[in-house]
Amino acid sequence: MNCLIVDDEPIAREIMRTHLQKLSNVKIVAECSSAMEAFEQLHQTHIDLIFLDINMPDITGLSFMKSLSKEVKVIFTTAYREYAVDGFDLEAVDYLLKPISFERLLQAVSRYYKVETKNDERVSAIKEEERDHFFVRADRKMVRINYADILFIESYSDYVKIQTVAETVVSRENISAMENILPAGDFIRIHRSFIVAKNKIEAYTHEIIEVKGRELPISRSYKEEVLLRLNQAGG
Repeated sequence: MNCLIVDDEPIAREIMRTHLQKLSNVKIVAECSSAMEAFEQLHQTHIDLIFLDINMPDITGLSFMKSLSKEVKVIFTTAYREYAVDGFDLEAVDYLLKPISFERLLQAVSRYYKVETKNDERVSAIKEEERDHFFVRADRKMVRINYADILFIESYSDYVKIQTVAETVVSRENISAMENILPAGDFIRIHRSFIVAKNKIEAYTHEIIEVKGRELPISRSYKEEVLLRLNQAGG
């Protein structure tokens, strides 16, 4: 994590530097005595997090944060408790009241990572929703396969048959490679030779799954996981 320390007081910067140097996953890119210096650093280096003093001359920390991209996160530092509400209104990660202890700083950094983890999960979910198809090579061309159209995929040595609601597409692919590109929550590997779409399953027992009148075997090695997922879906 690349961070900036922005504070007009040298002693405050020194305390913050001493704390942050104890954290192996934090890199102090620069220490700035004003918002203008910080602004210049932002144009030179990628910054993830700014430890930003609020009460500074010329441009306050609050005013400076309003100019920042949402990708740059801020933890405010100040000796004045009354600024806390304003800081959180601007969606700061945290608000540290001087004098800042290492334990309190560590809490703030942990909060930053929690915020970023949630953002990453949200982006991944959006990308997953947007991805609704893939292409495979079949009949000397690239054929589009919509996830929603797949009934099941069957492996034959060095190629697979992708059975959709409309057709059978044969491609020289590995079934494990197919498994990796399918949305994990929507498909189940039931056998070393079969992957089925969960929402196309019409019936099942401990030994077989029925899809469009076709009975597909559940192998012993996959049985426990398959039945667990199907029972969870049914519950």
